[in-house]
Amino acid sequence: MPPALPSKLPDVGTTIFTVMSKLAQDSGAINLSQGFPEFDPPEELTDRIAWHLKHGANQYAPMPGVPALVEAIAEKTFRLQGRRVDAGSEVTVCTGATEGIFSTVQAVVRPGDEVIVLDPAYDSYEPAVMLAGGVTRHVPMRVSADAPDFAIDWQRLADTLNARTRLVILNFPHNPTGATLDAGDLDRLAELVRDSDAFLLSDEVYEHIVFDGVRHPSLASHDELWPRSFVACSFGKTFHATGWKVGYCLAPAALTAEFRKVHQFTTFAVSTPMQHALADYLVANPGFYEGLSAFYQQKRDLFCELLGKTRFRFRPSKSTFFQIVDYGAISDEPDIDLAERWTREVGVASIPLSVFCETPFTGTRLRFCFAKDDTTLRRAAERLASL
Repeated sequence: MPPALPSKLPDVGTTIFTVMSKLAQDSGAINLSQGFPEFDPPEELTDRIAWHLKHGANQYAPMPGVPALVEAIAEKTFRLQGRRVDAGSEVTVCTGATEGIFSTVQAVVRPGDEVIVLDPAYDSYEPAVMLAGGVTRHVPMRVSADAPDFAIDWQRLADTLNARTRLVILNFPHNPTGATLDAGDLDRLAELVRDSDAFLLSDEVYEHIVFDGVRHPSLASHDELWPRSFVACSFGKTFHATGWKVGYCLAPAALTAEFRKVHQFTTFAVSTPMQHALADYLVANPGFYEGLSAFYQQKRDLFCELLGKTRFRFRPSKSTFFQIVDYGAISDEPDIDLAERWTREVGVASIPLSVFCETPFTGTRLRFCFAKDDTTLRRAAERLASL
């Protein structure tokens, strides 16, 4: 008999995104659950990948990233956030933002350390903390019938922060709710952590998808927060190419040095032709991100217009490519059960919000992804209008 293998993650099952996408595939449903776009990256970018594949960029890249790409990231960071980061010592290309987040947690968190996450919290955070021997403390965001937009509960965050807090994980623009932060929020966060030893990990993969003329303020932009911050970003979200799994992590030099000690043994280096192609594209198109918010806002506005013909209650999302809806006027069934049933019976897959919470508090809410062709959104809305 083979030896038993006790699980390091005994309470962790298959991620909800895999579950719902498989259920959508098996049921022939329209998949508005997992957050992947239904359109292709810019042709100029994919042409550069093909070029580099045929011109020798097929061996290991430098561990921190291809020099031209880290330089382009540094320039982009200065242009957008006003932070002049050092390309050689403060930028690391990662295998997607998820690896950047994982490597940060492993570099920072020791056994017994506490890590604060804001619920609803993306599902990769707590397993990374558990594998580092840390303890996750969940702080629910504020939401009510009178104030349906999710926001940080600053008092509960202050009450949870203590001498054992090693890391606070933030995710803004926020998945799954679309909540955003402004400069005043960053000042309030700085005041909160000023006398603590806590580091900050900011998941900013939707940084370029913010609506209604609002700009995203990165933690990298804030002079007081930056010295204790790791900022994880994603090219996959920006270029409609989630399958590429290319992202990066920004951090001050001393923090980056510790980050890279883990990164080098987690993944070592990221796909070389992808990096060269991204560098070429960023240099040739420094304003590539400028039309992204408008592109996705059109998708949001169309989807919300279509949802106006249904019995769902909602406010248009402030960011990301996700729309939260309240189905309370239709059913009081638990969100997990309802999402699975509607995938099979109605033919539209969604994500239940309660799976992102230690203690469910989000009520009758589901998340739909609107990063789809207009035809797909219209077909989905027609089915939802039958409810």
